[in-house]
Amino acid sequence: MSTSSKSPEIGRITTDIPARLDRLPWARWHWLIVIGLGTVWILDGLEVTIVGNLSDVLKSSDGLGLSSSDIGLAGAIYVAGSCLGALFFGQLTDRFGRKKLFMATLLVYLLGTILTAFSMNPGWYFVCRFITGTGIGGEYAAINSAIDELIPAKYRGRIDITINGSYWVGAAAGALLTIPLTDPNVLDQGIGWRFAFGLGAILGFAVLWVRRNVPESPRWLFIHGREDEGERIVDEIERTVQDEDHLTLDPVDESITIRQRTVIPFRTIAHTVFALYPRRTVLSLSLFAGQAFLYNAFFFTFGDTLSTFLDVKQTGWYIAVFALSNFIGALALGPLFDRVGRIPMIAGTYILSGVLLALAGVVLGDLTAVTLTAFGVVIFFFASAGASSAYLTASEVFPMETRALCIAFFYAVGTAIGGIAGPLLFGRLIDDASDSGDITGIAVGYFIGAALMIGAGVVAIFLGVKAEGQSLENIAKPLTAE
Repeated sequence: MSTSSKSPEIGRITTDIPARLDRLPWARWHWLIVIGLGTVWILDGLEVTIVGNLSDVLKSSDGLGLSSSDIGLAGAIYVAGSCLGALFFGQLTDRFGRKKLFMATLLVYLLGTILTAFSMNPGWYFVCRFITGTGIGGEYAAINSAIDELIPAKYRGRIDITINGSYWVGAAAGALLTIPLTDPNVLDQGIGWRFAFGLGAILGFAVLWVRRNVPESPRWLFIHGREDEGERIVDEIERTVQDEDHLTLDPVDESITIRQRTVIPFRTIAHTVFALYPRRTVLSLSLFAGQAFLYNAFFFTFGDTLSTFLDVKQTGWYIAVFALSNFIGALALGPLFDRVGRIPMIAGTYILSGVLLALAGVVLGDLTAVTLTAFGVVIFFFASAGASSAYLTASEVFPMETRALCIAFFYAVGTAIGGIAGPLLFGRLIDDASDSGDITGIAVGYFIGAALMIGAGVVAIFLGVKAEGQSLENIAKPLTAE
């Protein structure tokens, strides 16, 4: 990408496309977007849960002979791939369009997960986890930007929160699927864990088929000199909505004038993030770091914790219940981000889940498998919506031209802080504590996660943005706007 401070203007237009998209009522057409794009989180949840639930098999002779530290390392490698994939594909998404990239990143994911199923040694497995993570990280940048640009402003908060929360549908499915696949009485263990990864590929191909019908973002098109194509897509959407709901859409009287560019210089993007919106940058980094450590530390190693310290043979049932509460939390609390507002909901979910996690750390030595899971159910009912709001925030509070790269940047940096350190720390804590069988040895990880979540919630109180119900262009004026 060019580092020049200037990029040649290719045209100047006045368009009402944003207002037309935001005034649409919710219709069946929007479910195409939700299903076609939102299912990436189901894939991610499936991947992470399968790895966590297969920890015992992967450590056995039927698996790859991994240790608990290796399981944590594999999780860290997966997250590192996600971070690098987000950065690499994020800048391509802003440059070449949302649709090209959300198709390409899904193909990368499919390649990685198929190769994982054929792993013959730990080295192969680690490389495949990196490739899979790269595809998932790229998906985050391409998908979040596309969703927020296609969903009407009135519904953007709840839809974004719910879609991000659908990660836990995949997590629950992965947990339940691995129960028979890890049962030696049902299936040979040397085959079961490989088949588990193959299931992710099957779902990925189904998503790829649905995505063919998802259009390019009209907002991206008109900024990059393809306004005729953008107008045609919006016309088709309006006709579809009117035919499906048997209504007539009112005309809009709000427009925006844009100086079109084919390329937005990287220097301009960097200036936007660090000089134009420094408070929003601090906010986004805090939210991503807190939720990344909390989830990647606790959830990546939850199955290992249950089996190592609490003598649980089949962790799938516990993880399925835990995952279900996460999705219910996002589904139940999501509408409040539009009705009550972004700031109180973000701050409330982060601080409350942090306090509850600290309490769990204090009483960890007295917990059983059931009560530890119960703590997780309550904590992550709130944390799920909070974590999803990190993606929503980074997606909607920065200008259109930088949206995908901003999501990628904050995801990568925040996840590197919390998501790579978390699994490595917990893997080591579990290894060290397993010698004595004392589960309280991992409590320090809970306390670190709690501090990061509470700190992020306090940051949201002071630096949060009241974005509920507002057009993306009003929240952050496009860099190319007049």
